Amino acid sequence: MAFIDLASQQDRIRPTLESALHRVLHHGRYIQGPEIEALEKRLADYVGVEHCVGVSSGTDALLIALMALGIGSDDEIITTAFSFAATAEVILLLGARPVYVDIDPVTFNIDVSLIEEKINARTRAILPVGLYGQCPDFSAMRLIARQHGLVLIEDAAQSFGATQDGVRSGNLGTIGATSFFPAKPLGAYGDAGACFTNDADLMTRLREIRDHGQSQRYHHVRLGINARMASIQAAVLLQKLTVFDDELVMRQRAATRYQTLLEGSADAVGMTLPVVAPGNTSSWAQYTVQVGCRDQVQAALSQRGVPTAVHYPAPIPVQPAMVDSSGQYPVSARSAQSVLSLPMHPYLNSATQQRIAEQLIQVVKETIA
Repeated sequence: MAFIDLASQQDRIRPTLESALHRVLHHGRYIQGPEIEALEKRLADYVGVEHCVGVSSGTDALLIALMALGIGSDDEIITTAFSFAATAEVILLLGARPVYVDIDPVTFNIDVSLIEEKINARTRAILPVGLYGQCPDFSAMRLIARQHGLVLIEDAAQSFGATQDGVRSGNLGTIGATSFFPAKPLGAYGDAGACFTNDADLMTRLREIRDHGQSQRYHHVRLGINARMASIQAAVLLQKLTVFDDELVMRQRAATRYQTLLEGSADAVGMTLPVVAPGNTSSWAQYTVQVGCRDQVQAALSQRGVPTAVHYPAPIPVQPAMVDSSGQYPVSARSAQSVLSLPMHPYLNSATQQRIAEQLIQVVKETIA
């Protein structure tokens, strides 16, 4: 049983995938080859923005987004207390300060009602994350951002493919940043990422920063980094895009099956199932439940051949490199002790999900007995 099944997807697109990789090997432009521009156009059209800039990873997408906005020393960026560490890491790398906000207990996304109390004269931006595949409340955050003159940056590393009020993730802020890490709903065969914007000036800065600040070869108009996407990764993503919408439907189907299989027993065993907020669709990057005695449940499932994962075992503000003792994040702390992600990918079949659900319910019952 696979937690994420990349092999089945590869089998589905193998002929066109191999042809695309062969074209890269043939033309030999391994960095910034023609596949990059083609992918950027496809992704911009898909998300519904004017501009897409392909980069080397989701972390670099966030980093160059902040750099393009001029974020630096003494600036404060409001962000979630519960996510992968990269969201806060890029803020700290630029000498700015992440200001953490606790999460909503239902969606695991940033609790929008707690944002305004964190705003002060040093606040420059709000950086929310679409955790597990669904977007936080951008309508409310856009209003807050406008009222306080802040930039809204969307971390769409997990929510690419999701929508909110009919708008695709990546197009919900001033800049959107996503990851194409192999395990994502749309994943490369290595690291890759992208930034999205409707602002032409920001697009120019993003393109320059990803290539050492060059406006043209050997003419460096600003400080930048090496964040160029490899042509081979763009070739892979172009082929995966041909089945992406269908795979999103398959992910939704798998999530619905989990709900059907688990909802009858969840309350009785103290298990909480994921909820998609009104107006949202989810890309179902993860199917994450909450259970008591999580570590024992996970260990028992592993012994029974059911792989699981914990996203994430600790809130960001307690990580040694990012510690912030100035606030309290009780919902994040409780979630870190209870979240458990089940196998989730488009190629899950009903028999496998039936087995997962039966084993999960049995293990949870035995654990709480």
